[in-house]
Amino acid sequence: MLLIFAMELKTYIGFPFPLGATWDGKGVNFSLFSDNATAVEVCLFDHKEDATPSACVRITDRTYSVWHVYIPGLKPGQLYGFRVHGPYRPEEGLRFNPHKLLIDPNGKAISGVLNWHDALFGYEIGSPDGDLKMSKTDSAPYLPKAIVVTNDFDWEDDRPLKIPYQNTIIYEAHVKGYTWLNPDIPEEIRGTYAAIAHPASVRYLKALGITAIELMPVHHFVTDRYLNDKGLTNYWGYNTINYYAPDIRYSASSECGGQINEFKQMVKDLHKAGIEVILDVVYNHTGEGSELGPTLSFRGIDNASYYRLQDEKRYYMDYTGTGNTLNTVQPNVLRMIMDSLRYWILDMHVDGFRFDLASTLARELHEVDRLGSFFDIIHQDPVISQVKLIAEPWDVGEGGYQVGKFPPGWAEWNGMFRDCIRDYWRGADSMLAEFAGRFTGSADLYKDDRYPTASINFVTAHDGFTMRDLVSYNEKHNEANGEDNQDGENHNRSWNCGAEGDTDDKSILKLRRQQVRNLMTTLFLSQGVPMLLAGDEIGRTQKGNNNAYCQDNEISWIDWENKDEVLLAFTQKLIRIRKEHPIFCRTRWFKGAKLKEGSVADIAWFLPEGTEMTDENWNHDYAKSLAVFLNGQGINAHTYENEPITDDHFYILFNAHYEALAFRLPDAAYGEQWIKIIDTAQEEENEAQALYRCGEKLTAAGRSVVVLQQKKK
Repeated sequence: MLLIFAMELKTYIGFPFPLGATWDGKGVNFSLFSDNATAVEVCLFDHKEDATPSACVRITDRTYSVWHVYIPGLKPGQLYGFRVHGPYRPEEGLRFNPHKLLIDPNGKAISGVLNWHDALFGYEIGSPDGDLKMSKTDSAPYLPKAIVVTNDFDWEDDRPLKIPYQNTIIYEAHVKGYTWLNPDIPEEIRGTYAAIAHPASVRYLKALGITAIELMPVHHFVTDRYLNDKGLTNYWGYNTINYYAPDIRYSASSECGGQINEFKQMVKDLHKAGIEVILDVVYNHTGEGSELGPTLSFRGIDNASYYRLQDEKRYYMDYTGTGNTLNTVQPNVLRMIMDSLRYWILDMHVDGFRFDLASTLARELHEVDRLGSFFDIIHQDPVISQVKLIAEPWDVGEGGYQVGKFPPGWAEWNGMFRDCIRDYWRGADSMLAEFAGRFTGSADLYKDDRYPTASINFVTAHDGFTMRDLVSYNEKHNEANGEDNQDGENHNRSWNCGAEGDTDDKSILKLRRQQVRNLMTTLFLSQGVPMLLAGDEIGRTQKGNNNAYCQDNEISWIDWENKDEVLLAFTQKLIRIRKEHPIFCRTRWFKGAKLKEGSVADIAWFLPEGTEMTDENWNHDYAKSLAVFLNGQGINAHTYENEPITDDHFYILFNAHYEALAFRLPDAAYGEQWIKIIDTAQEEENEAQALYRCGEKLTAAGRSVVVLQQKKK
């Protein structure tokens, strides 16, 4: 390929590390890993719209498999990309094509989004040979460039909050969806990092009681061409093309590379409010797709190193359902991931990560290996091991469902909690024993080597129905996605309460609101770490769409104008109760044994008649009702100053039966007087709290939860 020298540039050998583009105050060091390349060029651009570089510099120095060069005089704001030479032999897993400009996988900022064009593909579109015939069209006019940046942000005294898991309330949110329709945020910054940090947004999160916001992917991502051609977009962002750069689409800054400092300011402001930032990260695959996907970065830099290939190396192993899988067995790919994680912790000050399809990262060869090299390295890393690490413990490959099998130090999205709680409240045949197990922290999954806080409890998440839709639809309604309603999960464990979707039937609407309160109460009073889907607390609906990944519109955005204020107040109360009472935030497992002679156990389960449950009672799939006693003197934990943590006793009645049921309170040994603080059958909270005595009966309405708190003498 012809080298272009529009200006004479002096170059030095440079250094292999750190990878990417590093400005030292006098110039820029460029470094790129490629094991199989024969030559590498760095191309410099003056403006992001430029189709032709101002200069291309051949990198001649290589340390092992890292190509490096230093160019004095270059400054922050410089735009660049790489061209990588080597054989184009897809059947051997080699897809080098120097006609394609490539995004730096270690670039810290990207200048824009790609403009879809056939030139972005490494092969000739329409060729009868498919991806075997190399394209010779230059892709530079259509590809965004990486940006040389500098670290000039003033963090002041910002420090990691290190909020313990047991005190954590997670709020899963989309940067745009959470802020786009919020009337309290200025229009010019809605949908951005600046909007998340706006005082109105922060006040709302604080008033709700949130301690950590988990942002859906903000790594720079690609919208698939087929979605783009249909007028849709990859709204969720699970299609990463760079693991360092915060996506420019969520930036209000007009400065070149300004998205970095805007993101940092967001983190800094949230930290000042006592709110942690957790990032949803996608290290399992990239946005380059299958062998028929574009050549944007990794594929053109070193396809055989970055991706897991089949025995027939033209094709990719696909454990993700997206066309490819990153090769975490390869040391240099592992290094890229670890460097990325450390960058987000040390430079961007984030507090943790939720790993999308994390089982993929554990795969050694074709098996899911719990002690794979990825987890070994994280466990030994003094930086990464100290933040919140949350796994989505499944992928789409064989044996990929790994709930409960991640190493110590990891928490997991507990899909079994979600399924069980949904089944219980919709009245499906299920054992009370499983419900009790999920409510108490899922000891069957985590007790061997972890604690209740390993369970990230959720009823709804971005993928699936919202909570309002969960009680309003029996079937998915994904017609807007353009796939004839064939996409998305078919088995939702939902119940529409008697009518599909919108209805004017007041009794159905009342039942739906009650079911939402049941789900919320179960979520926030269960042992483990609760995660709330943004908007569920105000009744957000997606009109039955359970796979809104491509809907950047009212289907996905939170409708703040029509928020359910009553539900919001109820959710705030639940979170407040959880925060004020350590009995719901245990760090150790229940023992189920008496604390001392003559006392009662730390937990006890009762039939509605007021007698303790027997082994036989647990295994009736038709049984829908039970009560649990939580002993505030049996928390088995201590403060930092080594003082024992104690609390009031609680007695909680669960009635998933469709009819009202009388519950008799246990004898005085468990508590003499009780105050009703929650009754999900009540639309509005009564100011006067009902008082009950031991042995007394009280009625729990059909499909309701009643929470009683011990009244002290």
